[in-house]
Amino acid sequence: MVLDDIYTELIAEHSRNAEHKHHLQNPTFIERGHNPSCGDEIVLELEVADGKIKNASFTGVGCAISQASTDMMIELLKDKTVDDAKRLADLFLAMIKGEVTDDSELEDLEDSTALQNIANMPARVKCATLAWHTFLNSIDKNDNGS
Repeated sequence: MVLDDIYTELIAEHSRNAEHKHHLQNPTFIERGHNPSCGDEIVLELEVADGKIKNASFTGVGCAISQASTDMMIELLKDKTVDDAKRLADLFLAMIKGEVTDDSELEDLEDSTALQNIANMPARVKCATLAWHTFLNSIDKNDNGS
């Protein structure tokens, strides 16, 4: 199986069986993200305490890429400090823009690197980045998670 096939299957799996697609019982932050160009919409729920993302989830509708990207993001950011999560979100966005391509730099993104080739599909970039921008907006609005 070639790497592109593995990445395609990984995206499909996260889209079909989004482990983190549900409501949190006591979210600290709730942020809505919307992509008007295609209709993708998510509501990101974060439980942040002591500068750490204790839990996260999402609800919403959208294409396979937006749903998979959101699920992958939550899997990656849970249990991270807010500062580390912001660093990872910035790294992901740089990857999608094609600004960071070195595999050793991207290792920290884990499964999210499956979305790296989205940079070659301009119409899908907003789908892949919706959750990541929504996360950063939430954190910025809420005084960096403190």
